[in-house]
Amino acid sequence: MPIHMVKARLGPAAVGVAEHGNSAVLLTVSSGGELLDRRRIDLTRGLPTHPYHHEGSWAVGRYRTSSWARAISLPDAVALVERVRAAAAQGAHESLEALAAAVPLPIACIAIRECPDLPPTTEERIADTRAANVADSVMYRVALATAAEARGWSVVWYDRARVFQEAAAALGGKDLDAYLHAMGRAIGPPWQARQKLAAAAALAASRASAFGQG
Repeated sequence: MPIHMVKARLGPAAVGVAEHGNSAVLLTVSSGGELLDRRRIDLTRGLPTHPYHHEGSWAVGRYRTSSWARAISLPDAVALVERVRAAAAQGAHESLEALAAAVPLPIACIAIRECPDLPPTTEERIADTRAANVADSVMYRVALATAAEARGWSVVWYDRARVFQEAAAALGGKDLDAYLHAMGRAIGPPWQARQKLAAAAALAASRASAFGQG
């Protein structure tokens, strides 16, 4: 449920994303760092969540001896990836639309974990073990970024290793740990690593947006 903790005069808002597979925590803050909304979303339903890493790997003979592997052809694995990609795009569109309707401020930007470079085609990503291990996560992040850009939001790509430092800078000298602790106490559980990461990303993105860094 939306958590409204500020008046509509504050803004604009920034969204921080902490993704895990096809799900993500979205945490939205005002330009002053006040918490506006926290929610968990699922970008797909009723479909395999890791078609590159699972079905794609099975199609090229990876993990063939694993008890959980099953037979699938490469064309079928590629077609599955495309179905999941389309579903994720629709899920991202609907999720961000619902968020925008619930938050009492205009949203200016969204912070998403930066993506590694991958081979250009689905087939190449499946064939490359390293790429197949991360391509599903990248697919979901790109779906959110594309949906956000379609709404006119700027996308801030954050580095997980630096985002807490950047969030601290956005607070202008306030203690970030104490700030996140107070935010968690105010909103209640769940308030774990993923929620804190999304909050830090949102705070850092708010500052980056103010300085015109997309």
